[in-house]
Amino acid sequence: MPLSRRSFVTSAAALAVTPALAEAQAPGSPAPPSGTDPLGVRADFPVAGTRTYLNSAYITPVPRPVLDAGVAFLGRKATGPIPLGDMLRRTNEVRAQFARLVNAGPDEVGFLFSTSEGENIVANALDLGPGDNVVIDELHYETEFVLYRELESRRGMELRVVKHKDGAVSAHDLEPFVDRRTRLVSVAWVSHQNGFRHDMRAIADLTHAHGAFFYADGIQAVGMFPVDVQAAGVDAMCIGTYKWVLGAYGVAPFYVRQASASRLTPDRYGWHSPAKELGPTSFEFHTNARRFDYATPAFGPIYQLGAGLSYIDRVGVARIEAHTVDLALGLQQGLRTLGFDVVTPQGNRSSIVAFKVRKPQDAITRLLADTKTAVSVRENGTQIRVSPALFNTAADIDRFLTVAEGLK
Repeated sequence: MPLSRRSFVTSAAALAVTPALAEAQAPGSPAPPSGTDPLGVRADFPVAGTRTYLNSAYITPVPRPVLDAGVAFLGRKATGPIPLGDMLRRTNEVRAQFARLVNAGPDEVGFLFSTSEGENIVANALDLGPGDNVVIDELHYETEFVLYRELESRRGMELRVVKHKDGAVSAHDLEPFVDRRTRLVSVAWVSHQNGFRHDMRAIADLTHAHGAFFYADGIQAVGMFPVDVQAAGVDAMCIGTYKWVLGAYGVAPFYVRQASASRLTPDRYGWHSPAKELGPTSFEFHTNARRFDYATPAFGPIYQLGAGLSYIDRVGVARIEAHTVDLALGLQQGLRTLGFDVVTPQGNRSSIVAFKVRKPQDAITRLLADTKTAVSVRENGTQIRVSPALFNTAADIDRFLTVAEGLK
C-alpha cells in the first residue's frame, strides 16, 4: 500500500507522559561509558533521563546549553534588555554559523519564521501562471500539497506529483514530469514520512537542464548529516530549527544561492529590508538572501539557535550522522527480523525509520505510554515513525525493539 501523502501526525505517542524537569538527570551527572554513549552527550539532554525518546523527527529535545541560552536571554529581557545593535550583531554571527554548517556564504542566508514561509516566498516570487507546472513527489511535506493545489486553483498552473517506488523517488522517476514549462522542482531533502534521503545532485542537474528552480525543504536533513548546498545544487532551502539543529520555534534560516537570488523578488518589505539608506525616504535594497530579512527577527530563538549550532559543531555533524544512521540501520534490521513491514528503503542513510502496524491505535498509545516510549504514531495509527538522535544509544534501540514485540 503506498504511503499517504496526507501524513499528519495522528498522535505523538507517549508525549502525554511529561515528567517534571526535576526528574531528569541532575546537571553535572557523569556521562555513561563511551561504549553506551559514543558521542559523550547524553548527560547534556534532560529528556534522556525521563523516557526512551525516539521522536526527534517530530521535535528534537534541546541540550542544556541551549536551555541556558534561552533562560539567559529572557533574564536579560527582564532585568536589562540587550540593545538592538548587540542583538543584530549576534544575529549576523548566527547567520555565519549556519552558513558554515551548510557550506554557504553568510549573505546567502536570510532569517524567516518557518519552513513553510520559505516555500511560499519561492512559489509566489516565480509568478506561476497558466501553462506553467511545478513538480514535487508524494514523499513531500503537507504544506506543498496545500500551497500548490491552491495556486493551481487560483493561478491556473499545474501541480505534478511523482509517486514513490517502494518508498523512494529518484531523478529518473522525476524526469518524465519535468519539461520546458516546469518552473519549479521541490523536494524534501529527507522525507518526514519514511526518512528517504534524496539524491539531490541528480535532481538539481535534471531541474537546471530545463531551466527550472530547485527548492529543498531541509528541515529533516540539516544537523542530521553534513549538508553541502553547493554540492547539492539547490537554488534555495529553508529549515525550521526545532528539529536536528537543536533550536527553538520561530526562526527559519533561508538559504538562497547568490546566482539565483535575482529570480526571487520579495513579497514583503520592512525596516530591515534595505542594505543602506540613501536619504530620509530613499533606500538601496540587498541583492542577496538578506533581502528577505524584512522585520524584527525572533531574537530569543536566534540566540538559542546559536547555542545549538555551537553544540553541533563541537560534537561534529559527521559523527552525529555515523552514530544515528548506524542506530537507524540496526533498528531497520531488528524490525524486519520481527516481521514488520518497514516502509523506509533498506540501507537508507537517514535516522528516520517508519514501519506498519496493525494493532488498534488506542492499544498502541497505551503500550507506548506504559513503557515511557516516545515515537510518532502516524497515518491514522497504521504506521510508527522512529527517529533516534545524537543522545540516543544502542540500548534505546534494543528497548524499543522489545516494546515493538508488543505491537505485533
